[in-house]
Amino acid sequence: MAKRINELLKSKDVDGIVVTHGTDTLEETAYFLNLVVKSNKPVVIVGSMRPATAISADGPLNLYNAVKIAASKDAKNKGVLISLNDRIGSARYITKTNTTMTDTFQSEEQGYLGAIAGNKILFYNEPTRKHTTSSVFDVSKLDKLPQVDIIYSYQNDSRYFYDASVKAGAKGIIIAGEGNGLTSDTAFEGAKDAVKKGVIITRSSRVGNGIVTREKIDDENNFVTADSLNPQKARILTMLALTKTDDPKEIQQFFNEY
Repeated sequence: MAKRINELLKSKDVDGIVVTHGTDTLEETAYFLNLVVKSNKPVVIVGSMRPATAISADGPLNLYNAVKIAASKDAKNKGVLISLNDRIGSARYITKTNTTMTDTFQSEEQGYLGAIAGNKILFYNEPTRKHTTSSVFDVSKLDKLPQVDIIYSYQNDSRYFYDASVKAGAKGIIIAGEGNGLTSDTAFEGAKDAVKKGVIITRSSRVGNGIVTREKIDDENNFVTADSLNPQKARILTMLALTKTDDPKEIQQFFNEY
């Protein structure tokens, strides 16, 4: 998809791209494209929460709005955008927060970039992290990405998920940790041993909001911290980072910048 979008955006006849997508993993595709699209033209990812057969289906209006955004000059240089429910969000910040409601895609801490109101496209904020044309990531010559797994942390979790992930060939593991990206002592030992075998360990959080701060344990064990990226987006960035380097310090810098 990224290769095709980059090809189309090179054409002078194309002002922007709209991608329709199922909502369950929409934010992952959007964030991936945010890191690998090589154009400042608008790319808008759109979906719907209600089927076309439902009363007051949201798909037609969402699609109409997405096309309007993609055709707007004001949408340039903002990275990949997500548009549902009359909101415009950055692929870096927005996430699905509800299983069925039409206002499920929210950017609770950083805020939306804009909105569609009175049939007008209105922008109020700018994304501050690197994206698209400022990104170093390039998938034009890649056929696959490194294996990166997500392990969900819980009370008294064990280490066997880490051992199994390493055995299965993972090059990176994202910890969907408790609170500020933490695990039980037993699971923590599994994460440390994974690092010794060359696996990148990235601490994210299952909480849904907030920044996973870099602590002494990260410096001591060569862990990476995910900043404000949730586990699924941290996985995307770790996969792309591993196409450039396997140095935890360099990968940490990517998380600081993207």
